[in-house]
This record gives sequence, C-alpha cells and structure tokens, in this order.
Amino acid sequence: MARHHGGGIAGRLYRGDVSVNFVGRQRLWYMISGIILLVSVLALLLRGLNFSQEFTGGSSFTFPAASSVNQGDISRVVTTAGGGDSTVQYISGVHQWQVQTATLNSTASQKVASALTQAFHIPANGMSTSLVGPTWGGQITSKAVEALIIFLVVIVLYLSVAFEWRMAIAAFIALMHDILITIGVYSLTGFSVSPTSVIGLLTILGYSLYDTVVVFDKVRENTAGLLTTQRSTYSDAANLALNQTLVRSINTSLTALIPVATILFVGAGLLGAGTLKDLSLVLFVGMLSGTYSSIFIATPVLADLKEREPQYRDLAAKVGRRAAGGRAAQRAASSAAAPGAVAPAATSATADTAVAAADEPVDVDDDMDDAEATDQDGDVTVPAAAPRPVVRQQRVTGGAQRRPGPNAKKKRR
Repeated sequence: MARHHGGGIAGRLYRGDVSVNFVGRQRLWYMISGIILLVSVLALLLRGLNFSQEFTGGSSFTFPAASSVNQGDISRVVTTAGGGDSTVQYISGVHQWQVQTATLNSTASQKVASALTQAFHIPANGMSTSLVGPTWGGQITSKAVEALIIFLVVIVLYLSVAFEWRMAIAAFIALMHDILITIGVYSLTGFSVSPTSVIGLLTILGYSLYDTVVVFDKVRENTAGLLTTQRSTYSDAANLALNQTLVRSINTSLTALIPVATILFVGAGLLGAGTLKDLSLVLFVGMLSGTYSSIFIATPVLADLKEREPQYRDLAAKVGRRAAGGRAAQRAASSAAAPGAVAPAATSATADTAVAAADEPVDVDDDMDDAEATDQDGDVTVPAAAPRPVVRQQRVTGGAQRRPGPNAKKKRR
C-alpha cells in the first residue's frame, strides 16, 4: 500500500488528488457502447458469421505452393474438375495452398485432386486430401454453449453471495457486452469462426470478470459504512474506487495484450498460422472489450442500480444540500473579500443595531441641550453614524405628530 502514497499519477489517483469522472459521465459511455453494439448486431444480421470448415463440413485439399500459381488459377481448376465453388487460402508459414470445397464423395474428391496434381505438377506425395463432417463442429458448438450458460449462472450466484445481486447483474451486463462486441468484430472482419475461436471466447470471459471483480472489491471497501458517515454519495465512492484501480487495470491489460498482439500480428500475419490467428484475434478483441466494460460499463451500471435504493437517494439529497450550503458560504466569503464589498455579517449587525435604536425612546430635549453645551465650550462635535440621525429624525417627526406644541394648543382654544 505504500506505493500509493508516492507523487506519481497512481498515488494521486489513489488519494483522490486527481480524478476522472467515470460514473458521472455514464450516459456518454452508454451511448458509445450502444452505437458499437448496434453496429455489431446489424453486421451479425446482415453479414452473418464466416464459420470454418469444422462447422460447415466439406473437403479440403492441401499442396505445396509454387511461385507461378495464383488463387484464380486454382479456383478455375477445381470448378472445371467438378468441385464447385471453393475457398483458396495461402498459408505463408508453411508455403502451402489450402483449397476448401463443399462435401464431395470419394470419386469427386479423387477427380479434383488429380486435376490439381496435373495442372500444377504436384508430386504424388505432395497432395493431402481430407473430408470433414459438420457433426464434430456442431458438437463443439453445443458443448461451448452449455459451458457458457453454466459459467454465467455460476458467476451470477457467486457474485450474489460474495458481494450482492446488484453487482452480479452489473457484471453479467458487462460480460454480455463483451460477447456481443467480439462476435460483431468477427462478423465485420469476416474472420473464420472455428472451434478455437469458441474456446478463446470462453477464456476472455474469465479475464473480463477478473478485472470487474477487482474494481467491485474496491467499491465495496469504499462504500462500507457510507450511510453512517454520509461523507459522499454512492456514485462518488464508486468513482473513487475506479480511479484507485485505474492504473492497475491499464497495466494488467497492457501486460496481457502485448503478447496476444504479437501472436496476432506477427505469428498469424507473417507466418500464416490459422489456429494461432483464430485464438489470438478473439483474445485481443475480448481483452480490449473486457477492460473497457469493467471501467465504463460495469461500475456505472452498479452505481445506477444502487442510487435507486431509497437510502442512497436520501444520502445523495443530504450530500447535495450540504454541498450547496458550502458553495453558498464560499460565495459569501468571496464577496466579503472583494474590494469595496460589505461583509454579510457586518451588514446584519448594522441592521440589528438600527432596529434596536428604533425601539429605544429618544429624548429630543436632552440631545439638544447636549449639543448647545458642546457648542458653548468650543469643543468639536463628532457627527453620529449615518443610520443614527435617520432613525432619530423619524422618531422626532413621529413624536412631534403625537405631542402637539404650545402653538397648536392655542389654536384649539
């Protein structure tokens, strides 16, 4: 814990010296995720997924690559031989061509292999033919779906017991967010979905959940006894937890993404390893999406759910009133400190003095005698404060109206 007390950005975030308002800008994050999810769903509906041969089934022909051969020539030979439409892929790592067609019987498969061997002068032991049925891919998919359902149920139950059900709901929403985005990327890019991709998808769910649980654990620590102390709202405490774990989340994500990116762009891009490409792509997209969802989706959703509770609504109202009072006092202090400004306290005291003076009886004759004595002695008379003459004038005028002078009595006689 000592490392959090340094002067670096990690220590400043942990202490709250600097803060990024993640929870307060949840509408922005929801809008960004909504746009990404909408694009993913539309791509999935319009383009679909490019399932590999393990799922669709078919015949496969693999042979060494020659410098004078291109994909168009291979496709034309396969179509002429009766193989129909084909998918031709160059595997750069092993310098081979791979041709995939629909499921062919043994006679049609042998005819296509012979045509390729004669057209491109392939040695007799250089041609490899295989037949893949769709049953195996279907079994892998079925088992993967079952494992996904069991995984989600267990996670929801665990988080409900270890934390609370609102945290479980927020984590579940973040996981579904990651799954839809990853599938959408596969649909947009046209990458082949293989059993390896399905296994990688299950792997990234565990990674995304780990990052979310780390943040939630810090949220639980910051919000313990919050209703008693009433020092901040639940959203403020959750946002502080996000800032305190932000550097850790970024470092963990970068540490995991760098080797995966190396496999994806170097291993798959340069070496053409199909299995590595399938696995590294789903890991890269899923880890990136998981880091985003744990920061921008899971915790804001949790804060929204908690702020709906009556006790936390009351807490937010109290904290808001206290903050408003503090801002009003600060504005008053700033106004008092300004040049030529009158402090609010002084103004109140002056008003109270004026009111007290108005309530006291005023002896006009005594005041006039005192003024004459002062003039006769030659002393300098100090004028009274500005409010005093005004109050006395008002009292004298009122007294003159209530007590008529001698001249007024003579007129009545």
